[in-house]
Amino acid sequence: MSSWRVDVSPLRTSRDFRLLFSAGVVTFLGSMFTLVAVPLQAQQITGSFVAVGLLSLVELLPVVVFGLWGGALADHMDRRLMILGAEIGSLVCSVALLVNALSPSPQLWVLYVVGAGAATCDALQRPSIEALVPQTVVEAQLAGAAALMSLRWSVGFILGTSIAGLVAGTFGVATAYAIDVTSFLVSVVLLLQLRSRGRVSDEGTPGLSAIGESLSYAWSRKDLLGTYAIDTLAMLLAFPSAVFPFVAERYDAPWALGLLYASEAVGSTVASLTSGWTSRIHRHGRAIVVAATLYGLAIAAFGMSPNLAVALVFLALAGASDMVSGLFRMLVWNSSIPTTMRGRMAGVELLSYSIGPQLGSARVSFVAQARGLAFSITTGGILCAAGVMALAAALPSLWNYDVRTSPHVERVRRERADSTDTHDI
Repeated sequence: MSSWRVDVSPLRTSRDFRLLFSAGVVTFLGSMFTLVAVPLQAQQITGSFVAVGLLSLVELLPVVVFGLWGGALADHMDRRLMILGAEIGSLVCSVALLVNALSPSPQLWVLYVVGAGAATCDALQRPSIEALVPQTVVEAQLAGAAALMSLRWSVGFILGTSIAGLVAGTFGVATAYAIDVTSFLVSVVLLLQLRSRGRVSDEGTPGLSAIGESLSYAWSRKDLLGTYAIDTLAMLLAFPSAVFPFVAERYDAPWALGLLYASEAVGSTVASLTSGWTSRIHRHGRAIVVAATLYGLAIAAFGMSPNLAVALVFLALAGASDMVSGLFRMLVWNSSIPTTMRGRMAGVELLSYSIGPQLGSARVSFVAQARGLAFSITTGGILCAAGVMALAAALPSLWNYDVRTSPHVERVRRERADSTDTHDI
């Protein structure tokens, strides 16, 4: 069993990884209250599929613009300051949602404006977090660190959405927003204790040329391009969470809204807790393709589920598949991208796992409005599975990617061996 358990050594040996992990757990747990409360509040105000779907669209432009720029900044500025500044900005956004919810007549436009602001803060912060994690652990701990960071997400999603669904439905969305505000205050205190590693590069400016270098690098490596494309495609076609309030209504179970949000995370948690086997898999590209295909098929089955219990089971299977795909994508990124490019490439990664869900939320909402809820979810899952297999055929370098023979992995190993930074933890 020990060979299957998640590797927790990064938490034991690295103080900065513990701080990043702990702050992430707290803030993500709180953010799940807002994740549930915002679409619920939009539904309460309008009762419209389209109004809920637009919540994701307003976040699209900030993610595209500031995700790439945030990656360039992560390779130019102190990553600790980037993370801390964006966290404070997210705190301000949560306060604005709370104030709006407490007003006599909450306004729908506030949800859109604050959503765009929160997406901007997240886009500026995530590349720095993704780039800093490999600097806080040694190479042998990269798989464990990836699993732990993913476990932080899945556990926070389970606890946060399950409790948030009850809290928002029972005590109102304002209470949910207040909990999120509190979580940001705690995370800021934790992040203040992170050790600064200074700037990665003092040369040039984090502008269009730096962004262009990252896009050029991604294009030159079709294995990397495949990891981004598969993630984006899967989320674009098979991301149903935006219509969960309507799914709960379909099964005449409004009390189950939190369970719908949490089911995928339950599967993700099981996959993370048993992720020890991932260190023995060397063909990461094939693992990504197989897991993403299974994800699409599970979502299709969820759309056709005859009752709530079956639907929750397929959502859990989808979550487990998505987590496995994500773990291997992260291993490819952290083991084969140079430190000096890690921030900018994290910005590209942010686009792949943010744009997809945002467009996917709009797609599933608009198609549900036009053709029905079950049709929208089921066809999306089927198209996802077919699309992933088509991408694998079109990008053989991804399918054939092997960590044992990749020249990019060898180059990064030499870079890490020449640096004492990851050992100074």
